[in-house]
Amino acid sequence: MSATVDSPEKKSGRGGWKAWKERLQALRNLPPLLKLMWQASPSMVTMGTLSRILIGIVPLATLGIGRMIFNDVDALTHKHPLPPIFWWLVVFEFGFAAMGTVLGRVSDYSDTVLADRYQRFISVRVMRHASSLDLVRYEDPDFYDKLERARVQAIDRLATIRMLGQLLQQVITTLTLIAGIVFFAPGLLLILLASVLPTFGGETHFAFLHYALTFGQTPARRQLDYLRILGASKESAKELKLFGLSGFLTGQYEKISDQILEEDVQLARRKLWVTGVLSFFSTAGYYSTYAIVIYRTIIGIYNIGDLFFLVGAISGASVNLQTVFSTFSGIADQSVFLSDLLEFFKVKPAVQNKPNALPAPRPIRQGFEFRNVSFAYPDTTRLVLKNLSFRLETGERIALIGENGQGKTTIVKLITRLYDPTEGQILLDGVDLREYDLEDLSREIGVVFQDFMRYEMTASDNIATGKIEERDNELKIMQAAQKSGAHDLIQGLAGKYQQVLGRRFEGGVDLSGGQWQTIALSRAYLRDAQLLILDEPTASLDARAEHEVFERFADLTTGKMALLISHRFSTVRMADLIMVLENGNIIETGSHSELVAAGGRYSQMFELQASSYR
Repeated sequence: MSATVDSPEKKSGRGGWKAWKERLQALRNLPPLLKLMWQASPSMVTMGTLSRILIGIVPLATLGIGRMIFNDVDALTHKHPLPPIFWWLVVFEFGFAAMGTVLGRVSDYSDTVLADRYQRFISVRVMRHASSLDLVRYEDPDFYDKLERARVQAIDRLATIRMLGQLLQQVITTLTLIAGIVFFAPGLLLILLASVLPTFGGETHFAFLHYALTFGQTPARRQLDYLRILGASKESAKELKLFGLSGFLTGQYEKISDQILEEDVQLARRKLWVTGVLSFFSTAGYYSTYAIVIYRTIIGIYNIGDLFFLVGAISGASVNLQTVFSTFSGIADQSVFLSDLLEFFKVKPAVQNKPNALPAPRPIRQGFEFRNVSFAYPDTTRLVLKNLSFRLETGERIALIGENGQGKTTIVKLITRLYDPTEGQILLDGVDLREYDLEDLSREIGVVFQDFMRYEMTASDNIATGKIEERDNELKIMQAAQKSGAHDLIQGLAGKYQQVLGRRFEGGVDLSGGQWQTIALSRAYLRDAQLLILDEPTASLDARAEHEVFERFADLTTGKMALLISHRFSTVRMADLIMVLENGNIIETGSHSELVAAGGRYSQMFELQASSYR
């Protein structure tokens, strides 16, 4: 396992004007972000916006009042009396300063609450959208990179929210101070702008390079996450110790992380030198205007109040101009990152409902029919299923037999409509499966996979995932556990049905593979669906536990259709019909006794397995 990341310029394949153009185009992501913020909390967006607008006006107001105060004090030194409103001016200046402080606290409060509400809102939306996408998406490494970036950005864009508020305040402050400078000396503004623009250009350039580098490092960082899991999980702990893999995995982690660290440091070092030089020009520009104002005051063009106002306005405008450009650069950087989050939301499932989709039939009268079905996984040309046709009628139990990779699980994915056929049709009661409502169809299908989920929740909630709307129905959950054989196991736990399973959380109790599987089987009983699919349902059970499960098999499938996948012939012989798959085709069908007597592929496989027990 290794990962390499090209330089930002090489990775992006863009530079110069194209890089700037991309950053400007990325600003189109801001309106969708603002919409998301508004949806998350309209009240906090309104409060934050109003408070920052008022804060932006405070500096000019205080400088204007200060100018009047300084001129009155200067007049006093020339034996002129203070005007009657002098002390009121001091009170007003204090009032504006106090208002700015209070409004600052208000904006901080609104930012904090908005960030929390936005994080919750966007995280929920990412989860919901991810769950709506096709299974095929989760089998695509590129999608995983996009999903990972979307998950990270759901949280990391909190900085963007604060920066947008800061930019609004900084722009208002800068514009008001610039207006004051232009009123007294328009030429000074040109010097300030000329000194600040190079710094802005440098910050923007390196912000783009940082994005390009981070984007290119996504696959490598995913590998680091995987190595972290391998190096510190209970699933891998045994083999790590027995096979001495810790040093290998740690070495791989160090190699990839060292490369990422070196690339980050190189970019930071370049930024330090370039932006350091550019900041010198910015400082020089400020002090040039400062010197000009002092000189003009000395020769009598400005009075002492003008000096106070201009020095304050120039200082504030200089700082705010740099801050505006810096904040804008940061927002442009964040906007590029937002592309991944917004692109993720644009990904639509290929398998989805048609307008006016039909409800699933209750009860199912004719069953399912595969009619000349062929299927190839996306981005491949190899047909996993080839012109496959068969029927699964109501009350019928069919077992699928074949070596790995022959298409058994693919049939399960198609009949549950996790995928649609490449060619042909799958019919339910004579109607194409694509005409039915997806959620409604799913309610009529219960599936227990070999790689079923082990939810680190209470035993009750683990079973309830089979039909989550029955989560609070303790009687039905208990009845499902009794039918699967999990009830006695659960009763032996300290917390019984409220016992947390798994070791992730404090007080949790782990189960053996077979015990977990009885929990998974309970879900199938709770679901009480019209079609039951068991994909290697007894793979983790010992012989006795397997026998107990299939003693209940008839009860579980009474009045239902059942599709069973298993490598154990003791299991499949209980089916009404056995279909043998090879190279995506059905090569044999019949009952266990019929297929054994035929002496074909099934008989050969049965004899091979039976011989291991002799």
